[in-house]
Amino acid sequence: MDLTRLPIARELFAQWRKARGERIETATRPFSRLWRQLLEDAVIVSAVDEDDAKRDARALADAGLVELRLARYRLDIIERILIPLATEPRWRDAFGLDPPSDEEAERIRDFPWCAQLGFVPGARLSLSFDELKQVNAYFVREARDVLVPIKERSLEIFGDEKRLDILFASSALFGEGRLTLEQFRCYVVAEPLAWRRGAVPAGPVIVLENLATWSSYCAWDTEQRLFSAVVYGGGIRFINSVLMLPDMFREVGGTRCVLYFGDLDSMGLRIPRVASARAQAANLPAIEPDFWSYIKLLHLAKACPKPFGADCADFTDEDFAWLGPLADQARAVVSSGKRLPQELLGWEVLRSQKRTDPDPNVQRRDGDKIEVREQELP
Repeated sequence: MDLTRLPIARELFAQWRKARGERIETATRPFSRLWRQLLEDAVIVSAVDEDDAKRDARALADAGLVELRLARYRLDIIERILIPLATEPRWRDAFGLDPPSDEEAERIRDFPWCAQLGFVPGARLSLSFDELKQVNAYFVREARDVLVPIKERSLEIFGDEKRLDILFASSALFGEGRLTLEQFRCYVVAEPLAWRRGAVPAGPVIVLENLATWSSYCAWDTEQRLFSAVVYGGGIRFINSVLMLPDMFREVGGTRCVLYFGDLDSMGLRIPRVASARAQAANLPAIEPDFWSYIKLLHLAKACPKPFGADCADFTDEDFAWLGPLADQARAVVSSGKRLPQELLGWEVLRSQKRTDPDPNVQRRDGDKIEVREQELP
């Protein structure tokens, strides 16, 4: 079993490595993570990907590489995943991060490293001498001016397109006072945005967190003629793919206001908030709530048949603040123990709605001030 090819294994190992830090000696307690949090960290957001991850986790358990803690009376639900202490060397072997031998450590200490690797003799990197020499050889060659994707640089240095990805995610080779991707003149490629051209060339862009809602909004826009583009955010992937917005702007004829509509849960609010910060840092428009959609979703909370298990502790004040004038209403719903999946505002509801522009329920006054009026669904 190649652990480096399993998304859930790569993320679990990266977090294990970060938690263990520079230590080589065996820990006294096994490393563990909550399953739902691990899925989010690994950017596993779709039902299909989650099923694959669950299948991979059970295969890892069958191979003795992990232990799974299952929900009481619900053996199909994984609550926590652990790396047993005895299997830690197998994980190191799988990801090629075994500590060097005494002989190799001596060679590492005595080698004349280039300036960028001056920290190597005093560090405990768990990389082989040969790999470190490959990195050193890259830096002593003539400087690169062109940025390339990380896998292309990895292939050049190691002859393995995945190695630099793994080291960047889990090795102490990177970090404060050590190496950066900028020094390698490479970058992690963000997932491309999936989008459909909207019915109004001059209209705003709207981003939908989940695939089903994206499909419904595409159909609705054909009737309502509201947007210049309808974008599938892909859950947490949007935090990185937000940097691909300029490609879409060129296709639709220029920069646009970017609206967002997602689930009313902790990740559903955190995704656009963090994506907005990344966008603004790159001189792109802020990601704004699509107030019309969130107002409708909040009114549908009354029709929500049962609690979805939202945990108020998962939310931060910053998450709610992203919703602006809707923050208090959202907090009240969450405090009642509910999370609202955006699919509640589905096609059957949308097709009965008439949305005007400007929206009569959301009015901008004095530039930034937003007033939200109450409305009822038919």
